[in-house]
Amino acid sequence: MIYKSYYNSPIGEILLASKDNKLIGLWIEGQKYYLGKLKEEIQEKNDESILLKSRAWLDKYFNEKKPKISELDLAPIGSTFAKNVWKILCEIPYGETTTYGKIAKKMAKIMNKEKMSAQAVGYAVGHNPISIIIPCHRVVGTNGSLTGYAGGIDKKIKLLEHEKIDISNFKPTHN
Repeated sequence: MIYKSYYNSPIGEILLASKDNKLIGLWIEGQKYYLGKLKEEIQEKNDESILLKSRAWLDKYFNEKKPKISELDLAPIGSTFAKNVWKILCEIPYGETTTYGKIAKKMAKIMNKEKMSAQAVGYAVGHNPISIIIPCHRVVGTNGSLTGYAGGIDKKIKLLEHEKIDISNFKPTHN
């Protein structure tokens, strides 16, 4: 059974989802791929342990307490490739950004390939089912473009500004 709970954040209502007491999803209201690939019945359960922990984590995050991703049991649903990309996202420090190209280079090493497509990485980043906690908002284009956030570029900008990232050199694009 998949359980869900809602969280009211400064960037909109967030839906949290869990299975087997692990967080499997965090979606911002109105984002692309809302609920991702979930097909099972979902039941609201506000007292589920991981959902309580996740809401507490978000409280810390939005109060600038810089919680660690390791505080939560995460189980994002996706391919092995996507899970490897999401692991790399978890290594991006709070208040910093990286590029799709840099992630592609890390993925090429992991996969023992000479190079990897930044577009393939972008697809995996864009389909991250645990937004904010797995910090896909910290990924920018190599040319400094603020692109590819399923929650919307406006929310990406708000999250980066929340983390005190200077976005003056980034160029917003619409997705």
